[in-house]
Parts: sequence; structure tokens; C-alpha cells
Amino acid sequence: MTRLKQNDVIMIPTALEEYNAELVRITGCSLREIAAHAAGKGASEASTLKPRVAVIPMTCGQGIIEGFVESVASIICFLGFDAVITKSRDAGGLAEAVQNGSEILFMADDDRFVAINLRTGKVSDNGDATGKGYVSGLFHMCDGLESKNVLVFGAGPVGSSAALALKRFGAEVSIYDIDLSASRLLSKKLMNQGYAIKVETDLNEALGSHNILVDACPSADFIMPQHISEDTMIAAPGIPLGIQAAGLAKLSNQLLHDPLQIGVATMIFDVLECSP
Repeated sequence: MTRLKQNDVIMIPTALEEYNAELVRITGCSLREIAAHAAGKGASEASTLKPRVAVIPMTCGQGIIEGFVESVASIICFLGFDAVITKSRDAGGLAEAVQNGSEILFMADDDRFVAINLRTGKVSDNGDATGKGYVSGLFHMCDGLESKNVLVFGAGPVGSSAALALKRFGAEVSIYDIDLSASRLLSKKLMNQGYAIKVETDLNEALGSHNILVDACPSADFIMPQHISEDTMIAAPGIPLGIQAAGLAKLSNQLLHDPLQIGVATMIFDVLECSP
């Protein structure tokens, strides 16, 4: 899991309205709608649910990122749910959340960032949620993904989730990872689930033959201006952003990128218990 920095998250709580308006401009959908779609739930269906949500600060590993729990809680509240940050940390925070009747817990360490529904036992991992959340956004950016060629960079948790979500939407998926064995392992994993993907071995050739991209890797500046056209669509959960600065100038409503919002929003919808 990519470790965020304070500067990545500190402004999120005060910019959510502006962020959501930009999301609607790019995709035609709000954050709530994208997350609900990614989780296979209706945004209106979940509107009547009011679970108690607790965000627990965790000090293990490299410690707390300033502004992280505040940003997570603000995103959850922006979606219309009630979220509190526990006063205690670590095990004490977990005990506090349970004693106060919280039904859904959010917590993160250096290895995992999860949401847990205590009533159902459902766990949503941020990597999985982020991958399918961004594909949901890409689906709306592209007016559907059926039979469209999509290139995914990165065969880690986010890229793997994105590839699976893309296949479920009917896309033709190619994967590129600097570690070829990771690409092949993902290809085998998806084949076992009945989905075939193409493994790319040449970065420039792959970029030259695709205009719908998912940047789910932690590398910077590998997508250059010559790889971007007026038809390019990029969903980029990866941090740092893989697009060179000169390439960014060529994109307007063709780029979906944020440090935390789509992943967290999809996590809460993932673990919601909706009526069948």
C-alpha cells in the first residue's frame, strides 16, 4: 500500500464540495454515485442507512499521517453518513468504538487500510475498493467499457482490482508491470476466474496502442505528452501521478485522480448492509 503524505490529504476536508463538482463535470456522476456503482449498490438505496462509523487512529509502523483520519471521516460524512474519530488510538480506539456502538470501523497501518462491518463481518480493503472505484468512474467517463481496449499499469492490489472490474464491464484488458512475473501472475489469476487479459512487455508500444489507461502503479512521469491525444481517458489512482507535467496540460476532463476520496467512498459502500 502506498503511504500517503500529509500534503496529500490535509486539504481534503475543506475541498470536498469543489472536488465533487469537478467529479460531476468529468464523469457526470457524484462521488456517492460512483462509489455506490462500484460496490454494486444503488446510491438512493443506501441513502436510508445510517450506520455508526468510527475512524480509529493507528500508531503502529511509521505512525499517524497528520490529517489522515480527519480526511477519512470528512469523506464519510460528506457522503451522508455519521463518522467519528475515536479519542483513543490503536487497541484503545477499537475498544472505544465497539463500546460506543459503532457498526463500521475504518483503520489503517503501513500494510492495510480496511473498513469492517462488525455486524456482517464484511471487510473492504482500500486497494480493492480503489481499483473498482476508479473503474466505475472510468466507465462513466467513457460512456461504458464494453469491448473497449484498456491498458492497466501495475499488477498490485489496485491494478488487480481494476483489471477484474474492467473485465466485468466487458472491456478488453491489457496489463503492464515493470515486474513481468507480476503481470503473468495476475493474468493467470484472472484466467482462473474465466477472464483473459493480455500481458504487455513493451511500455512504449503499449502506450502507443491504447487511449484508455488506468495508472495504478507508484511510478512518476512515464506517460509522456506524445502518449496523450484528444481521445485519451485516464483513471489514475496511482501516487505519484504517472503523467508528465507537459502531458497534464493536454488533459481537461480526461483525467480522474485523487489521493483518497474514491477509495474511501467505495469502502463505505462496500461494507454497507443493504436489503436484498
